[in-house]
Amino acid sequence: MRYFPAEFEPQSFVQLIFPHPQSDWAPYLEEARSCFVEIATAVARYQPCLIVCDDIDIVKSYFSSHENLLFVAYQTNDTWARDCSVLSVIDEEEDEPLLLDFTFTGWGGKFDASRDNAMSSVLASSYGAPMEKVNLILEGGGIETNANGSLLTTAECLLNPNRNPHLDKKGMENELKKHFGVEQILWLNHGYLSGDDTDSHIDTLARFIDTDTIMYVKCDDTTDEHYDALKKMEQELQELRDIDGEPFHLIALPMCNPTFYDDERLPATYANFLIINGAVLLPIYNDAHDAEAIAICKKAFHGRDIVPIDCSVLIRQHGSLHCVTMQFPEEVSIRY
Repeated sequence: MRYFPAEFEPQSFVQLIFPHPQSDWAPYLEEARSCFVEIATAVARYQPCLIVCDDIDIVKSYFSSHENLLFVAYQTNDTWARDCSVLSVIDEEEDEPLLLDFTFTGWGGKFDASRDNAMSSVLASSYGAPMEKVNLILEGGGIETNANGSLLTTAECLLNPNRNPHLDKKGMENELKKHFGVEQILWLNHGYLSGDDTDSHIDTLARFIDTDTIMYVKCDDTTDEHYDALKKMEQELQELRDIDGEPFHLIALPMCNPTFYDDERLPATYANFLIINGAVLLPIYNDAHDAEAIAICKKAFHGRDIVPIDCSVLIRQHGSLHCVTMQFPEEVSIRY
């Protein structure tokens, strides 16, 4: 049997990929790098942070302190660590961690991701756990676990024909149960964010913050294009049940005001937070709802510091804080 640790459980380190001149961050590279430095520095106050980068010496120069920071050289296509990094499970029979290296295709072939897809196998020696290559297209931002048998996802992403067209819903459920050891798959059929390239990743919409609680994006503006879809998603969340037949406790996060760059609406979402040991890194956007989101998280995340980080630059590339990070459970060590 396998066990899929939840993000709110104890961690060993967080991995991120630093922006480089050959990435899509090039037009505002220094602005993007400043944001990544802030994220890595915040993580390092609580636990180690492994930074994948094209030039270690240059990237090191951006940090005033290297405490709890580790660097490994590899040039990726882009910087969305959540979706091209391995996913960690625990093999309960062997009592050891196992790293699952799924196939990453740039969210269904939208972008070149060949180097991103090869990253984990190249970095395998950096991880203190065996790695298994999995012949399934899957991104980390597309699934959420509550550490108690349930996996939450969206049909728009996992059943999209641009991912695994040979699998129907039942076939995908069987794959997820096999690889992650979960008992049930909870599907959301509604909910999206304008400007999102991922086909509605769950980590932009609804997140487990403990075994019983889901935090989700709620839109109260009836004139907003997202109102109907997010209202239907909220109704679906209310109908979900855990493996014991109990409803989940739901906590609503506000919807950001419409945010644009180059006349394109951006997927600004407070649900794209990162839970780490002792803290939650919360993306904010210089939006009127920032203070409300911070207050909600301070109340909901008992015993964890709330660390707001301005991620306005990240959403220009259609992702946010959770999308550029990947946490590893305490059972996985770093080799260096």
